[in-house]
This record gives sequence, C-alpha cells and structure tokens, in this order.
Amino acid sequence: MARNSPKFYPKFKRPQGTCLCWAEAELRSGGNQLLRSMSGKPRLTYCNGRGRMEPVRWLLAAAGVEFEEIFLETREQYEKLIKDGDLMFQQVPLVEIDGMKMVQTRAILSYIAGKYNLYGKDLKERALIDMYVEGITDLMQIILMFPFSPPEAKEKNLDSIKERATNRYFPVFEKVLKQHGQDFLVGNKFSWADVQLIEAILAVEEKVPAVLSGFPQLQAFKIRMSNMPTIKKFLQPGSPRKPPPDERYVETVLKIFKK
Repeated sequence: MARNSPKFYPKFKRPQGTCLCWAEAELRSGGNQLLRSMSGKPRLTYCNGRGRMEPVRWLLAAAGVEFEEIFLETREQYEKLIKDGDLMFQQVPLVEIDGMKMVQTRAILSYIAGKYNLYGKDLKERALIDMYVEGITDLMQIILMFPFSPPEAKEKNLDSIKERATNRYFPVFEKVLKQHGQDFLVGNKFSWADVQLIEAILAVEEKVPAVLSGFPQLQAFKIRMSNMPTIKKFLQPGSPRKPPPDERYVETVLKIFKK
C-alpha cells in the first residue's frame, strides 16, 4: 500500500493552538489536503511569538475556535511559502481557513469577526467597531515595534507608549463605556472591538503596570473580559497566547525577514 494512503493517517484531535513542526507541515503539504479537511481547524503560519499574528490568536480564541499553528524558524521556510505561491504579497501572517489562504492581518481579522458574529448587527455598528479597532491597532503598533528598538531608544519609546495610552487612546474607551453604561463597546454585545481592547490593555500593563489607575471604567472592563469563559481559558498557562517578545524572538524575526 502506498505510504500516502489515507489509511496511514490516524484520526486525532489536537488541543487549541497546537503547533505543528515544520517537518510535519511539509509532509502534509505534498498532496495531503486530507489531513487538513479531517481537522477542519484554521491553520496559522507565523513565528513563535506575538507579532502581527497575536490579534488573530486572540480573536479565534475569544470565538471559541480551536486552531493549529506552524512556526517559521528559518528564512528558507519563509522563501518556500513565497515560491509555492502561498503568500499573496510575500508577507505573513498566513491563515488557512475555509479553503482560503488569507494574508493581511486586517483582512484576516475582519473575516473571522464576520464569520463568528463578532462584527456588529449592521453597518453603523460595524463602522464603530472598525474605528475602535483601527485606533487600538495604532497603539499596538508602537508596542509591536518596541522589542526591536535600540537600547538607547527604549526608555523614550516606553514613555511614548505610556503617553499615547493614557492621553490619546484609553480616554476614548473610558468615555464610551461611561456614556452608554453597557458592558461592551458596541451594541451591548461582545465584538471584535472588545477583544482588541482587552489585548491592548494587558499588553500596555506589561510595560506600564499602573496604566489603568485613572480609568475606572476600563478597570471594570478588564475584569469582565478576563472572566469571559473563552478569554479566561486563553489567559491560562499553556494556552496558545504568546509571552512578551524576548531577545530570542527578536533574533528569529530578524533572521527570517531581514535580508
């Protein structure tokens, strides 16, 4: 019997966020669409760290969706994805979902939000969610680049994170929650915007622990979101949530993407 016969592939169930080693991923890619259809789970390809994939992990986890991960470790792996035509714009993140190979973080997140009913009930709510998400993304971009700052710039960049969080972004959400008196940002229903905000709050607190001291509404929001079952699970040790970037992660990213 041929080695690639379906009978040689056992049925299995992986826990949320299980990583596939690159060798296993390569085995599957050679005409092994069968295994992907067996699991039916979104498949995420990125480095083993937060970066631009972390909001995707957050949103899937918040929706209660199990997923698999492939971690890039070498530039050769990245170049092979490009050569194979898997990366439309030669960039990751790459998310394989519903028969599509999706790139561009915003497009991926929009699709997931819409698919799992986290994108509002009408165009007006969707517009609000988009505005809130875009604002949060601006703040998260500063945090995303912080580990790559030269040592002499880190203190200045940390001050920038604190200043923008406390003076530009968090006051907006504090005001929104206070004005409508509801548990969630839009339509009194859990949405993509809520997921992005709790991710941002926790990320900023890692750098500035007392950042919410002047924001009672956001303090209460943080407690509510952290106790939602799917998010609470994602915040537990051993979940697919990635730790803050360290020197090894920075070295890996530069090795893969910097020519």
